[in-house]
Amino acid sequence: MKYFSKISGTCAGILLVGGLLAQSLHPKTVAWEVNSDSGSRQSSTSEKASEQQLHQLARAITVKILSKEGSGSGILVRREGQVYTVLTNQHVLEQASDNYYRIQTPDGQIYQAKVLNSINFDGNDLSLLSFHSSRTYLIASFGDSSNIRVGDAVFAAGFPFFQERRDQNSGFILTTGQISMLSDQTFDGGYRIGYNNRIEKGMSGGPLLNDQGQVIGINGLDASPVWGNSYTFSDGSVASKFLKRQMNQFSWAIPSQTLWQLGLKFSDHPS
Repeated sequence: MKYFSKISGTCAGILLVGGLLAQSLHPKTVAWEVNSDSGSRQSSTSEKASEQQLHQLARAITVKILSKEGSGSGILVRREGQVYTVLTNQHVLEQASDNYYRIQTPDGQIYQAKVLNSINFDGNDLSLLSFHSSRTYLIASFGDSSNIRVGDAVFAAGFPFFQERRDQNSGFILTTGQISMLSDQTFDGGYRIGYNNRIEKGMSGGPLLNDQGQVIGINGLDASPVWGNSYTFSDGSVASKFLKRQMNQFSWAIPSQTLWQLGLKFSDHPS
């Protein structure tokens, strides 16, 4: 069975990239719009952004999800009046035994959050929360993950646990890398995008951005995962030992296209 796309000069069934870092980006302007009803959001643009601009953008759309047992990351995806919606991984929310969560926004404010249980994510490692705020926060802009290719530069954002001890003010980081493997078939939790950015525990639920600052994936699985059998495919088949060795080298994200397939359409999404 074919699990991965093929390219010339690679092992059959796998798309790989040898380089560890993306090439430096040409600095371009990333425009932001402010709307009192829908919140701020990034204007659509086909231009690349500088890494500094990407860091600022990623920081503005990424939140920290807090519980008594730990923390994770999330993405600001919608504003309706004073109600914000945050996208994250389901396994981030499984940390709290009392189902009590708080959201820390980019300005340091902390809000009580509510899990939205009315949506069927069809086995994908996704979940939504909401919180109320009269403040205006930037809303993520989404890109079309069906157009990405191996070798594309990507930027992964979130709040790793180890960083909290080093930076008491934020703990936020943005890592740079490339798409390294693309799965033709969805495996456990909906993961299909493999990339060589460093992902640490706590960054689950954060955004994977392209070089235009658009969200094309949701972080959720770091390299060499220690929980579960993450490389079981949706039809119940299991990746071979050879494929597992390759896949273990990379972090994995759920593609943004999965959201549209589930009928989830936020304030900005590909048509």
